[in-house]
Amino acid sequence: MKQRIVFSLAVILACGLAVAQPTSSSPDPKAGAESTGTIKDYTPGSILILDTLAPNEPTQFKLSKSVVYVDADGKPLESPALSKDQKVRVHYMKTAGENVADRVILIKE
Repeated sequence: MKQRIVFSLAVILACGLAVAQPTSSSPDPKAGAESTGTIKDYTPGSILILDTLAPNEPTQFKLSKSVVYVDADGKPLESPALSKDQKVRVHYMKTAGENVADRVILIKE
């Protein structure tokens, strides 16, 4: 009986580990991630707070010193005029527990 319990636990553990393994479609943490939503608050050169489409709390992004702003066609913007309720996609990386944005893409409405 004890052997069956041990075997059952081993099978459950092995299945759990197989499910938790990253897949080829999982984002590469070194390459970063993207989040899309509307701007809730923006402080140039400092932070961008984004309301996402998911039922989550707003997400805060620290803007990197080399952040790039581009239009929907991918053309760089010299001086972005970001405003509340504007739709954007933010490319960011997790650094020291913070979301650090390195690219902000304006979305055509």
